[in-house]
Amino acid sequence: MPGMDAGLQAHLEGGLTTVAHAWAITRKDGVVLGFTDHDRDLDFAGVAFRADTGLSALALSQSTGLSVDNTEALGALSDLSIREDEIEQGRFDDAEVRAWLVNWQDTSQHWLQFRGTIGELRRADGGFQAELRGQTEMLNQPLGRVYQTPCTAVLGDASCGFDLATPGFSIELPIEEVQQLRVFRWEDFGAFDAGWFARGRMEFMDGTATGLWGMIKQDRFEGSQRVIELWEPVRSALEAGTMVRLVAGCDKRSETCRAKFANLINFQGFPDVPSEDWIAAVPKSTSANTGGSLR
Repeated sequence: MPGMDAGLQAHLEGGLTTVAHAWAITRKDGVVLGFTDHDRDLDFAGVAFRADTGLSALALSQSTGLSVDNTEALGALSDLSIREDEIEQGRFDDAEVRAWLVNWQDTSQHWLQFRGTIGELRRADGGFQAELRGQTEMLNQPLGRVYQTPCTAVLGDASCGFDLATPGFSIELPIEEVQQLRVFRWEDFGAFDAGWFARGRMEFMDGTATGLWGMIKQDRFEGSQRVIELWEPVRSALEAGTMVRLVAGCDKRSETCRAKFANLINFQGFPDVPSEDWIAAVPKSTSANTGGSLR
């Protein structure tokens, strides 16, 4: 088989084999988890693979063309391996998955069978079922620019080029009051205009929510309090004193890019794209359709 270790190839051709499967999951936050269906722990490729974790995989479907390789992983939720709250928080979304066939008597003989990411992940009856998508899944994603009036960049990314560390565009402070895990209130907030953080991000810097973030729906004053409301509740327990970082929001308009961020040179939208009504307009005798500028 292509790419297989010569020693493992000879072992498999010998007839009597001592092989097992091993999987490594690398999350976006850098946490690496290793599993094996062998009855003892294994260690190779820089990963410690734990036995008896309740994780198994269905048959792997691979092809030589451009169709998508796929398989599924089944397992039991465990506080020592994959926890239900971590799945709920999305910590395994798009995590990298590698699967090996390994000779457990000589772990230097191993073959990487599959490499991909976790797709849809479902929980039921104390267990989980994860769809594993091969690297050719990337070929199914549409590419190219979209011609639209608003900016297509994400504030602070390579296309936008704006430095979010610029003073006045972020603030770090402890939570004073939280309601329903999505409404946050402060008495002492700082000198920011109402709406400054709307459509921005709230990033959680410590506690059980470390690494999570939420999109800001509203940024308003209620009496003496500053209120930040997220679109969705945070999928983790929160308490007063938890440190958060608020990042200013952008409504994707060229006017905001120029006035708020002084970054119009990197604006990634097309503010002068004609509307559908203009495109469908016909010559009239009652008004001047001269073909001149819309501005």
